[in-house]
Amino acid sequence: MGCGWVEGPRHIWYTAAMPPETLAVGADHAGFALKNKLKDELVRKGYAVIDLGTDSDQSVDYPDFATAVGRAVLDGKASRGVLVCGTGIGMSIAANRLHGIRAAVVHCGEEAQLARAHNDANVLCLGARITSEYIAQHCLDVFLATTFEGGRHARRVAKMD
Repeated sequence: MGCGWVEGPRHIWYTAAMPPETLAVGADHAGFALKNKLKDELVRKGYAVIDLGTDSDQSVDYPDFATAVGRAVLDGKASRGVLVCGTGIGMSIAANRLHGIRAAVVHCGEEAQLARAHNDANVLCLGARITSEYIAQHCLDVFLATTFEGGRHARRVAKMD
């Protein structure tokens, strides 16, 4: 199947019976605007969001924000994290330096689904310069709606720890 054109909006339904989930979000200057749009949508859908910055489009160092989000996940303050920079690559490299973080750069819903289902990714990384707001939102929705499959994948994930 692979990444490609997403035909029409996909809908992920949330119900009042679902417990609130806390997510940590962070971005550098390149990802600031997209982070805020994703954060607003998460809040609208009932998620609790810890915004760990940045707070403007002024130049900053992305490893600071990747580390902050990763630490929030590792410390149990957030169940998962979302990081946005220009490409998502720098954020993923920085976040993956933290033992226990599995940060995945994704460009489409299928990658987001497989990152969760097969790799138990706990941090989603997006590139604001290369991913549209619509696709980024779709990736985030899929990431949040997908559970880890376990089984043979659990054995592989355990080898990373």
